[in-house]
Amino acid sequence: MKVHGDYYGNGYAHIEGLIPRPVAHEFLAQLKASLDDSKAPLQTFFRDAQMLKRPALEVYAQQYKPMLAFLWGLTPVMSQLTQRALLPTYSYFRIYREGDVCWVHSDRFACEHSLSLTLGYSDGKYWPFEIGSDRLTQVRPVETTFEQDAYSSVDMAVGDAILYQGVSYRHGRVTPNPNRWSAHMFLHWVDEAGPYRSEAFDGNATPGTVDFDLS
Repeated sequence: MKVHGDYYGNGYAHIEGLIPRPVAHEFLAQLKASLDDSKAPLQTFFRDAQMLKRPALEVYAQQYKPMLAFLWGLTPVMSQLTQRALLPTYSYFRIYREGDVCWVHSDRFACEHSLSLTLGYSDGKYWPFEIGSDRLTQVRPVETTFEQDAYSSVDMAVGDAILYQGVSYRHGRVTPNPNRWSAHMFLHWVDEAGPYRSEAFDGNATPGTVDFDLS
């Protein structure tokens, strides 16, 4: 794993080789098998969102628990990279189709520290992640381009990720997807001592203590 960039200086860092390619491949294979076993048409997993040009296939960790293994398991690594004690919030998987874009936007508070992980390209063509150069001073609406704002464009191989400050920097993929499909996982954390602490575990942290009666 190699880290490129100044996370706090630029709002993002490119993590080269966060996971091995065979792990990315196996995750995709097992997720597809799980979707096939559900017997539900793939169209039932399509969701629309304000920043999407058209609906995309999405699966959340509540639907596919192995994603929680990534989210929770990567927490110590992300804490080390951000130099903060982090708590996980939520994660999900998305497949974009050829020609898809993701409009320029910022994220909700649960995405204080975010990770976009590339899992696969059908045609092996890199699809860049794009992120604004300036930290937000106020909330802005979803826009189709960065307009006159400066931004960076980062190519990612399979297994690479972008660690970025999703609440504070606008980001997206305004260059159309050149692949028949591309697969990505999005994982999010908050600072345990920060202003968004209540978003930990997506606002559903179990209260009180856990007890086992083994008598």
